[in-house]
Amino acid sequence: MTKRLASAPRRITPADYKALAHFRFALRHFLHFSAEAARAAGLSPQQHQALLAIKGFDPAETVSIGHLATRLHLKHHSTVGLIDRLAKAKLVRRVADPADKRRVQIELTAQGEALIAQLSTAHRDELRRLGPELQRLLQVLDAE
Repeated sequence: MTKRLASAPRRITPADYKALAHFRFALRHFLHFSAEAARAAGLSPQQHQALLAIKGFDPAETVSIGHLATRLHLKHHSTVGLIDRLAKAKLVRRVADPADKRRVQIELTAQGEALIAQLSTAHRDELRRLGPELQRLLQVLDAE
């Protein structure tokens, strides 16, 4: 993480502390919502995050275990286990990389596509609900 340097840092005001506390609460609320939505769909939050990461890659990119591990901030072997569980649930499949048969690409199955679409719709709706409050809090923090 890069430290941001400011020439003349602005003092943190009581309003800033209040806005930061409310912003953090809203983020925690969203993360709780996300975890509960994943569980209601029969997934762990980490499995949901993996499906979303796979779907979120540029279609021109190939998704490898290494790419996914980087995106999820996981170790390679942890990502392999996660993909094993998703493959067993028929939500992803492994496909040999046509350019390098030693590499494996990860793809969503039709069932995985449907599930991530359902979860993403619910998440988008929740963010739309929370969005105005998050924007208001950011404006408080951005005020000079």
